[in-house]
Amino acid sequence: MFRSVFAAALLSAALLAAPAHAHDGPLSPDRKAEIEALVRDYILQHPEIILESVAIMQAREDAAKNAAAKQALVDHREALERDPADPVLGNPDGDVTIVEFFDYQCGYCKTMMKPLMELVEEDGNIRLVLKEFPILSPTSEAAALASLGADRQGRYKDFHTALLGLRGRLTTEAIFQVALETGLDVEKLQADMKDPALQAHVRKSFELAQALSIQGTPAFTIGDHVVPGAVSKEQLAELVAEAREKG
Repeated sequence: MFRSVFAAALLSAALLAAPAHAHDGPLSPDRKAEIEALVRDYILQHPEIILESVAIMQAREDAAKNAAAKQALVDHREALERDPADPVLGNPDGDVTIVEFFDYQCGYCKTMMKPLMELVEEDGNIRLVLKEFPILSPTSEAAALASLGADRQGRYKDFHTALLGLRGRLTTEAIFQVALETGLDVEKLQADMKDPALQAHVRKSFELAQALSIQGTPAFTIGDHVVPGAVSKEQLAELVAEAREKG
């Protein structure tokens, strides 16, 4: 990007600095050297144009990305918010839906759990859709499959909360220990984790994340916004209020 911006800056400088008369055919070596010298002098005298050009280009790229993300939200809204295979916490009939992409080994996801759940409970009218997005390791994928298996046993919330609250390194043994402690049938859980349907569901989350340009965890969608990274409870509440106002 920088090279293209720099080239554009040089061209602009040349047009500004060079005498305004036309030339037929290619520039002569002397004329070319003269323009190059003028361009160099102009850049040395006005180095701020490089930074200004980079800033303008970055703003254009950001605007294009935001527009693409908003369109992707429209295109994938149903799969994002209404997939019957997704676990839903909060109010299943809530008027605003928050979707979270998360990984059980993500420290920021662990940090976000408390303020997120507080907001959901205090508001009382939020649907929280949870998308398993195990990007950090194979153990993350095992935890995701176990979580979806726990949902089949009607104990998703307890298992999800306990697993995200787990401190220390996540291992397969730790996953099944949490399953035992939350009252899950571990043998059934292990069988369900091998179900291709659960594995396909995790893949769908990856496909959605790719469509929305989500590359890390946590990431949220609320209304017309894709929100990457950990954010404050107040920021989430503001986005919920905005989505509610827009209907």
